[in-house]
Amino acid sequence: MHGAFFILQPKNKPMKLILRLLLNALAVVILSYVLPGVGVDSMFTAIIVAVVLSLLNFLVKPILVILTLPITILTLGLFLLVINAIIILLTANLIDGFQVVSFWWAVIFSLLLAVLQAILHSILKEDQ
Repeated sequence: MHGAFFILQPKNKPMKLILRLLLNALAVVILSYVLPGVGVDSMFTAIIVAVVLSLLNFLVKPILVILTLPITILTLGLFLLVINAIIILLTANLIDGFQVVSFWWAVIFSLLLAVLQAILHSILKEDQ
C-alpha cells in the first residue's frame, strides 16, 4: 500500500461499503455542480441519493433489464441508457432534495456518474 491511499483501503466489507456510498454521494454532488439540469440540496441528501440509487440498481434494474431484453438486444444495448435514466428519474421522484430536470439530463447524469464512479472507486482498489 502506498502513501495517502492507505487510509482509503479498508479491509472489512462494511467499511468498504460505507466508503463506496460516500464516494457515490461525492460523485452526485460534483455532478450537481457541473450539470445545470441536476440539483442536490445537501451532502446528506446526496448520501440518501447514493443509497437509494444503489437499492434501485440492485432491486429494480434487473427486473427492468429482463422485461426489456428484446428491445435491448435490438438496440445493441443502447436501451440500457434508457433504463439508467428511468432509475435516475425514479430516484429524483422519491427524494425531495434531488432534482433532475428532464429525461436527457438523466441520461447525461447517468453516463457521467458511471465515469466518475469508476474514477473514484479506482482509489479503493488494493495493490496486487
